[in-house]
Amino acid sequence: MSWDNKTLNRLSTAAEVEAVVGRPAPMIARKEISALDAGCRAILDRCPAAAFGYRDVGGTSRTTFIGGAPGFVRVLSATRISFFLTEPGEPYGPVSFFFLLPGVGEVLRVNGSVTGRKGTCVTVGVEQAYVHCAQAIMRSRLWQPPPAPGPGPVALAGDDGPLHGPGVGQFLAAAPFLALSTWDSVGGSDTSPRGDQPAVTRILDGRTLVIADRRGNKRADALHNLVDDDRLSFAALVPGRSGVLHVRGRGAITDDAALLATMALRGMPPHLALVIDVEHAEVSGSDAVARAQLWSPGTHLDRDTAPDLVAIAGAHLAGESAAASRLVKVIKAIPGMSRLLRRAMNRAYRSGLGREGYADIEPGGEEPAAGGLSERPVRVVEVRRETPGTVTLVLADVGPTPGSFDFRPGQFFTLIADIDGRPVRRAYSASSAPGSPRLEVTVKHVDGGHFSGHVHHGLRAGDRLAVRGPSGSFHAGPHPLVLVAAGSGVTPMMSMIRTRLADRAEGGRIDLLYSSRRAEEIIFASELSQLERENPGRLSVTHVLTERDGRLGAEGVRRWLDHLVPTDGAHYYLCGPEPLMDVVHAVLTELAVTGERVHRERYTSAGNGGKTATVPQEMTVEQGGRPLGTVVVDPGQTLLDAGLAAGLPMPHSCTVGSCGECMVRLRDGDVAQNEPNCLTPQQRAAGYVLACIGCPLSKVTLDIAEPGPE
Repeated sequence: MSWDNKTLNRLSTAAEVEAVVGRPAPMIARKEISALDAGCRAILDRCPAAAFGYRDVGGTSRTTFIGGAPGFVRVLSATRISFFLTEPGEPYGPVSFFFLLPGVGEVLRVNGSVTGRKGTCVTVGVEQAYVHCAQAIMRSRLWQPPPAPGPGPVALAGDDGPLHGPGVGQFLAAAPFLALSTWDSVGGSDTSPRGDQPAVTRILDGRTLVIADRRGNKRADALHNLVDDDRLSFAALVPGRSGVLHVRGRGAITDDAALLATMALRGMPPHLALVIDVEHAEVSGSDAVARAQLWSPGTHLDRDTAPDLVAIAGAHLAGESAAASRLVKVIKAIPGMSRLLRRAMNRAYRSGLGREGYADIEPGGEEPAAGGLSERPVRVVEVRRETPGTVTLVLADVGPTPGSFDFRPGQFFTLIADIDGRPVRRAYSASSAPGSPRLEVTVKHVDGGHFSGHVHHGLRAGDRLAVRGPSGSFHAGPHPLVLVAAGSGVTPMMSMIRTRLADRAEGGRIDLLYSSRRAEEIIFASELSQLERENPGRLSVTHVLTERDGRLGAEGVRRWLDHLVPTDGAHYYLCGPEPLMDVVHAVLTELAVTGERVHRERYTSAGNGGKTATVPQEMTVEQGGRPLGTVVVDPGQTLLDAGLAAGLPMPHSCTVGSCGECMVRLRDGDVAQNEPNCLTPQQRAAGYVLACIGCPLSKVTLDIAEPGPE
């Protein structure tokens, strides 16, 4: 059945809207507060992602998702917050948010106005905050396991329109949840959650959408705003995908009985519908959604770790009444009372949704699917200067009881920092010994280096990062160690030395040949000297200074090896510039040192990629030829991100193209990947790609079975 948008009856006044929706109860307005209290701050501290609605200086309406890690919003004061925004358009005037906690139904809504912008950092003055009920998230089943891949091509009426864009129709057909942004005529903004099953929108033709407006708390801010100003925007999500659909256009409110009947649930139609004349629609990858890991295990907060939004809402409601405030405190002090209140609220939610026609709705999600890019939040405890061009970052878990960092000496970690609003990842070896509550990584400044420049000039004690790992097969065993390092290649060696010497019962000698340009550039110089003095017979350190001694060559390496104490069972570890490592490896081969006793560390953080896809692509994942699932990879998204978001058991470790753990065989299709990376020529020839830095250029099929011998 086709619809003529122009003939649908439209509600054009607030009185007409309230005649259908009703007026909100006084308590709805009383739960608003004008500044962020401790409860709001607790939510923001745990929140990894938020919907953000804004208009740019040209008046274009935009909605997107921001964030990527818990605490991404910086609370400057009770009425000022800041965050990074890398989306198009400079925010101007009134803006609005809702903040998501994975696994939690309620959201925190915040409204305010832009007060400043410096680069990609936006500052907002907070004017209103309140807790919003869980019905939209429950309707959408947002936190339940991602469904099977969505439908294939969607047939749209008409031959043109924004909804004919690449992947737009398929995304809308699968999206149960969106953030809708509207504005009024007196400087107010509203971004509210909308959810429905099986999809939150219905496509009428190539340029028209309809959203059911089902019964809620009668607040209806969006509907009231649209009576004043029909311009709107929304951003939609599909569970299991990290892409976002951005839509903007103009909206009208209708009570057309025939249209509402098509959206009935168990015979119960919505009371109103929002008809949208779409002006722009585009699917794109989202760093914020990908990094927030909304559908990955371990990110959903449980009752013991999640802020109690029901209690926070109650405190807001009682804020202006001393008697009510005292009552809330008494209730919170009663053992088990918070859980009883939660159960009562959940029953109320289920009852209300049942009256709308929903069945089998549960307040919380089930256990999310397997997979995920697990990032460990850390804070910078100290930035310690080692040489003029090298610093050591001392990192600890965020929180009062930091856990230990367990790894094998020699392995590396991937550090993730938000730089100018975008996540930047680099791999660095641990220089500390494993098992400590402090992790140390040593970073050499590289001219023009985006990450190393941030570390040297931007990081301070108290700043937050995230780490992944450990990764890598370069690690020491119990045998005698012969170490050859140059420059910052000494960092994994330092972890090996510190670990071995800390255990007095551990036998095995350590010999280190360390090449530096000049004396002041020797990293860990004083500590190496002290350890050598304190451990005679266990540690020997030989320095080569190229400005004094010349470049270390094959003859120098042979002379040094000839003077070592006999080490028949020794293993050799090499880390430094490739030309020097090639020289050392050649000398060891001449000396008949077998290959299994020689270990080389290669740092190959992937650089810039070439071609990238501009439209969503389908990816089928197999294991030994057995199909595991088919997912959609959005533009700008990697194969690994898409697979993990959908719960597929994708192998991975470092996520920056350095370790090779995510190597998969490309059975069909074309993939672009960043260069350089750690793949060998033999692996490339055998059809392997790295899922963590690979983006599909066409429909692809991958096999994640363990690589066999080539």
